[in-house]
Amino acid sequence: MKQLDPQEFLSLGEKLPIIDVRSPVEYEQGRLPNALNMPLLSDEERVIVGTLYKQDSPQAAFKRGLDFIGPKMSGFIEFAEGLQSQELLVHCWRGGNRSHSVAMLLETNGFNVSILNGGYKAYRREALEFFGQPLPLMVLTGYTGSLKTEVLYALQELGEQMVDFEGLACHQGSAFGRQESEEQPTSEQFQNLLFQEFRKLDLTRRIWVEDESMRIGRVDLVAELYHQKEQSPHVFLEVARPVRVKNLVLNYRHVSLERLVLATKSIQKKLGKKEARQALEFIDHGDAHEAAEIILKYYDKRYGKSIEGKRDHIRLHLETQSSDPMHIAEEILSKI
Repeated sequence: MKQLDPQEFLSLGEKLPIIDVRSPVEYEQGRLPNALNMPLLSDEERVIVGTLYKQDSPQAAFKRGLDFIGPKMSGFIEFAEGLQSQELLVHCWRGGNRSHSVAMLLETNGFNVSILNGGYKAYRREALEFFGQPLPLMVLTGYTGSLKTEVLYALQELGEQMVDFEGLACHQGSAFGRQESEEQPTSEQFQNLLFQEFRKLDLTRRIWVEDESMRIGRVDLVAELYHQKEQSPHVFLEVARPVRVKNLVLNYRHVSLERLVLATKSIQKKLGKKEARQALEFIDHGDAHEAAEIILKYYDKRYGKSIEGKRDHIRLHLETQSSDPMHIAEEILSKI
């Protein structure tokens, strides 16, 4: 069997199946792109073996592991056969016993197997170190309702490179965006997804990203990436307030009344009791426009302080009345 470094392993993984033999809980915490979980041990079995390793001996742990693995061996081969590839990539946590054991089993049955040297731990180190290098970021910032995400995708259509932080985080970056968000990945998996996206890009060309906090919902950006973003050139997109109110009403028209109430209550301390009560009354009466007007006051004040602190990094301040993301993207590129 071959032992590959993370870059070689990831490159081959674009064409070949990757089998992750770690336990389900390890896999859910964070995994390689496109990796399929074929756990050598269940979560419970892994705890038992690990406890034996620490409290008794490696030999006792190994024997107990064989008791668990033996009945599963034919199933492992059937799993591999279902992938319809004679070449397979296998990894575990450290590139140790688990991946070697599965690789030997599969090679005995005619497969050509390569394993990840250092395992998932080496991959994670590679992923985090990637963001320590200088990245050609261009940051799109602006008030709530400015269609920043839509403009990012319009820029991509025009040939620019971009990474959608909110899309990868499955979160739209606010108390209201949270109401439409899917279940979020773990922070570890979010960072793996970021690494996957950035690896595809040409680092000699600019990469557009949206201005986000260190934490997006319940997940965290890679610290080095966040610090680079903060120091990178910014484009401040200032869309007229009436347009932003209209955008917000359209964006959240599918959110249920109960969820809108929940989101408003979650910020009522910062919004103020009077304003929160008024917003809730407007929501209750179906007047989303007036509710959005009140809520924008809070978000504008919040983002206004953030933008003011970045004045030295703003390369372009674009004021527009447009609600067309493509038109805005074209205007940005014509002036940047």
